[in-house]
Amino acid sequence: MEIEIIDGSNIPRMGFGTFQITGKECIRSVEDAIAIGYRHIDTARAYGNETEVGKAIKNSGVSREELFLTTKIWRDELHPERIPRAISSSLKNLQTDYVDLCLIHWPVDDVPVADTLGAMEKEKQKGNIRHLGVSNFTTRHLQQVEQSGVRTITNQVEYHAMLDQSKVMNKLREMDMSLSAYSPLARGRLIDHPVLQRIGEKYGKLPSQVALRWLLDQQSIWVLPKTKSHERRVTNFEVFDFHLDEEDHEKIRTMDKNVRVISPEFAPEWD
Repeated sequence: MEIEIIDGSNIPRMGFGTFQITGKECIRSVEDAIAIGYRHIDTARAYGNETEVGKAIKNSGVSREELFLTTKIWRDELHPERIPRAISSSLKNLQTDYVDLCLIHWPVDDVPVADTLGAMEKEKQKGNIRHLGVSNFTTRHLQQVEQSGVRTITNQVEYHAMLDQSKVMNKLREMDMSLSAYSPLARGRLIDHPVLQRIGEKYGKLPSQVALRWLLDQQSIWVLPKTKSHERRVTNFEVFDFHLDEEDHEKIRTMDKNVRVISPEFAPEWD
């Protein structure tokens, strides 16, 4: 598995997303992902599955130190005085003493980013959080992160072969941050895309594997595919034995780049 070293920590660039996977299915899915080889697990308070993720990690037989665990704080918990309780609740749910990464799930304009990050930084100093980050932040919101002076390592956003995120990516590189790509397969729209199909035939790979490899071939990109299927968890993980050449990268760059599959009503105006 490809690893990125940030602030002295080894962070697996391939993670397993758990959005909309709940209950016993979540336990089974996370256990299976860990058994396959995933060592980066992504959850959130809003997903309603932290408890199940915690149980799966306990059941996996893999030591906590070998895993990179991410959770996120929801929009109604971003006031600084609410942060300690949110973090304490997540740690209890996840049956762990710390999370490797805690993100602001979505920006909220009536709560200053600096105030929220400042409160999260205090939790980091207590040892409850190893790294801080944000999610769904536009370049405007990233400027606020930069102005806060609080070290953040990633912005988790929708990113795939049919969505241009160049403005956000350029800002993140300027800030020495990584981009974490959720919905890297555009919620299934890329699993049979003809361009990716043709490229995949060249490497003996599925279109979905080409889509994930395209992201991983880019510097400072993590990918977080989510699936309820064991078979797809396996194939999503089997992307570390090939790289796309420049000709294939160019073919993917010419694909439609205006497809956004996640955009709730409270989402900010995207870049």
